[in-house]
Amino acid sequence: MVNSFLRGAVAALLVIVALCFSARSYALEKEVSNSALPSLVESIRFPNDLFFCGAKVPMEQQQVRERLEKELLLALWSRPQVILWLKRGARYFPHIESVLKKEGLPDDLKYLAVVESGLRPHAGSSKGAVGFWQFMGATGKMNGLRVDSKVDERRNLFKSTTAACRYLKKLNSLFGSWPLAAAAYNMGENGLASERKVQGAVDYYSLYLPLETQRYVFKIIAAKLIMKNAEDYGFRLSKADLYPVLAFDRVNIDSPAQIPLTVISQSAQVSFKAVKDLNPEIRGYYLSKGKSSILIPKGTAKGFKERFAKLLKQWKKENITRLHVVRKGENLTTIAKRYEMSLASLLRLNRLTRKSFIHPGDRLVVARE
Repeated sequence: MVNSFLRGAVAALLVIVALCFSARSYALEKEVSNSALPSLVESIRFPNDLFFCGAKVPMEQQQVRERLEKELLLALWSRPQVILWLKRGARYFPHIESVLKKEGLPDDLKYLAVVESGLRPHAGSSKGAVGFWQFMGATGKMNGLRVDSKVDERRNLFKSTTAACRYLKKLNSLFGSWPLAAAAYNMGENGLASERKVQGAVDYYSLYLPLETQRYVFKIIAAKLIMKNAEDYGFRLSKADLYPVLAFDRVNIDSPAQIPLTVISQSAQVSFKAVKDLNPEIRGYYLSKGKSSILIPKGTAKGFKERFAKLLKQWKKENITRLHVVRKGENLTTIAKRYEMSLASLLRLNRLTRKSFIHPGDRLVVARE
């Protein structure tokens, strides 16, 4: 009984020691954490003038200060998001900056892409906007992007950034300032023009706009402040913490027919995923017929041309491709069986789904497997 009592006492003592150690560790962690981070109040003190695209932000206006403070605090509250901004910024900003410079646009506009998509090529909105710069389909096409069932260049970093520059130039020309151009980018040029006409206001900061647009430019400024002064806001990332700059080789392909992307990946001697990740604009598993500029991992271009020619010839030989004209009474399953191919292959070849309808007279690409 004495031994049982002693064992219980020792166990209780160990629990107390563990709790004390845990509490002390938590206190130390909290102390270190707090000492490493500026207070939120300090974070929204602005000792110097602020600028967006070279224009001074009127911080002397109380409502302007309040709006920026709000967006800055909200951004800082989501620390994991900011860390991802910084990591992705290291990967994509050098390329975005290069396009902005080439187009003669302010460097600050790169933060618009941060607010729009978090620098994610596959970002999409409930309204149908897609890609780094969140173009709607019609707006993307108007600014030179290909958007169809096979290719969506809104996801292509270089082409979508060039298209965004083109559109922003137009908006700046229409409205005479970059804050207004950014607002128009968010809400549409016609909507902004209408609001200015009704309100008689001449600048962004004095316009009453949809709430999302009222916040928009301040979100961009907040992203700029944090990403340009990351350490001041408690984000101490080393070079090793950041994602490496997007590096690649570019190969030009003139495909005589629609070919599987596996021919590309095998020619580059990399995985299918590596090719898809570098070319997010390609939808599905096939490269369209005609001329294409494809990115492959850095260092894999050597010998690509020769391997591609050999693999393409082999693929053509093994996959005798033909067109089938749909007849009355046929369906996708019966057509696949006729050509001894799987239904999945027939669907992929023709960019269809199991719910797709076919009609007599339609032409389908078929190939024996």
